[in-house]
Amino acid sequence: MSEPHIADIIRVVGEIEAKPSGGVYFDLLESIISQQLSVKASETIFRRFLLLFDDGYPSAEILSSMKPEHLRPAGISQQKAQYILSAARFATEHNLEKKFWDIMSDEEIIQFLTQIDGVGRWTAEMLLIFSLHRQDIFPVDDLGIKRSMIRLFGLQESGRELKNRMIQLAETWRPWRTTATLYLWRWKDQS
Repeated sequence: MSEPHIADIIRVVGEIEAKPSGGVYFDLLESIISQQLSVKASETIFRRFLLLFDDGYPSAEILSSMKPEHLRPAGISQQKAQYILSAARFATEHNLEKKFWDIMSDEEIIQFLTQIDGVGRWTAEMLLIFSLHRQDIFPVDDLGIKRSMIRLFGLQESGRELKNRMIQLAETWRPWRTTATLYLWRWKDQS
C-alpha cells in the first residue's frame, strides 16, 4: 500500500496477518452477542452461551427450536436472544453454513445478511472482514476507524461531512481498504 499515512502506521504496528474464520454463521452469533458490550463481557457471555449446547456448538437447527428464555442463563438479554434465534432461523432457511459466499458481491452479502433482525450494515461488514476476509471493506461507521482517521488526518469535520471526508480519504486505499482498516484498528489499540 503506497498511501503514506498507512505506510507510517504499518511501520509503527508491524505486520498484521489476517486469517479468515470462514464460519459466517458462528461468527454472526458471536457478533450479535458482543454488540454494545466490552470485549471481556462478550467473551464471558459467549462462553456461557456455548455451554448451553451438549457439544459446545449452537447448530442452527437446535438453536432455532429454542425459546428466548433458554438463552437467559448465559446472560443474554431478551432482545439479543430474539436476534440470535432470528439468526438461527435465517441460517436454517438459507443454509448459511454451506452458503457459496464467493459468488456474491460484498454489497449482495450485506443486503442478504441485513435481512436478519439485529444485523445491520456494520455487523455485515465485520463478517465480510473477519469471516470472509473480503479485501475492500471500509466500515465508515465504526467508532474505532472514525477516531483513528480523525487523529491520523487531523480531521475537523463532524457528522455527515466527517463521514464523506473519511470515504474520500479511503478511496486511495482501494482495492485494499480491509488491510487499511485492520491497521487503523491496531494503531488505535496501541496508541
